Amino acid sequence: MSYVYGIGNPLIDCLSKVSEKEIEELSLTKGTMLLIDQEKREQILNLIKERDTKYSCGGSCPNTMVTLRMLGIDTTLAGGIGKDEEGRIYRERLKESGVNDELVSFDSPTGTSIILLTEDRERTMNTYLGANRMFDSSFVDVDTAANASLFYFTGYMWDTESQRRAVRKTLEIARENNITVAFDIADPFAVARYRNDFLEIIRNYASIVFANSEEARFLFDNYDPYECAKSMGKLTDIAIVKNGKHGSYISNKGELLSIPLYGTIKPVDTTGAGDTYAAGFLFGYLSGCSVEDSGKIASFLAGEIISHIGAQFDNDDMHRIRECIRNEFRI
Repeated sequence: MSYVYGIGNPLIDCLSKVSEKEIEELSLTKGTMLLIDQEKREQILNLIKERDTKYSCGGSCPNTMVTLRMLGIDTTLAGGIGKDEEGRIYRERLKESGVNDELVSFDSPTGTSIILLTEDRERTMNTYLGANRMFDSSFVDVDTAANASLFYFTGYMWDTESQRRAVRKTLEIARENNITVAFDIADPFAVARYRNDFLEIIRNYASIVFANSEEARFLFDNYDPYECAKSMGKLTDIAIVKNGKHGSYISNKGELLSIPLYGTIKPVDTTGAGDTYAAGFLFGYLSGCSVEDSGKIASFLAGEIISHIGAQFDNDDMHRIRECIRNEFRI
């Protein structure tokens, strides 16, 4: 049975609607992810405290692990949470999702992601890492990592030295045990900060790489997502460049595939679209589908997740989605 080990940032998501003017007044760049300190966190929370705000357990890698588990793939999430009420809730929700818990509790607040949604449905993420910064290589369970079918992580891990060490250790475990590595670049600003590191990981460790068109542009200094997919395909087995409403390009051992967007073209909320795409692709890949069909499943799931508020499906939605996938791809 396939089993995925993920190291990520467990975050309590706070989703609220704001105006573009408020984004400007907060000195934020719309559509990006910003690491914030406690003072900025309080400033943003004060702005939205009287508004209708949706709270959920999230984080990029955790979203992918939860969706994969809902699709029927065994998953484990490793990371740091606080010894606080938010940490207790996160651990409880993770258990309810069926994801195996290898979270470590620290004397630091549980991380928070404040997601501000503007009228054009674009999200601006403001992340306070909190306890996530405490997770280090010594907390990686070697046996769990060594028995995985696939190791998954995102570029967000590179923003702290400790998490970087944890991922590096797991990459070596994966190499020693012939474990497939899937890497989601996750954020264009992360590419700007760690471009050389990311290129080295893609060349030497990753078999599957996810990027959106903006991340790929930063990585290869090219505005053409098709050309970026070709360039990344020279460095790894499966290179995926997501191009929003235009679908995605996948280089499979040098063969370029164009995958259309399935589902809605008028998104309600783009939060978690990339995380869900990754879950869909990995589900297809681990279930024995072709790379092209895995891309189609990924595109279908991404189209579904942006049709409602939030980064994860509820049980009813997932039941319907699994039936659609089963009927279409005979999984």
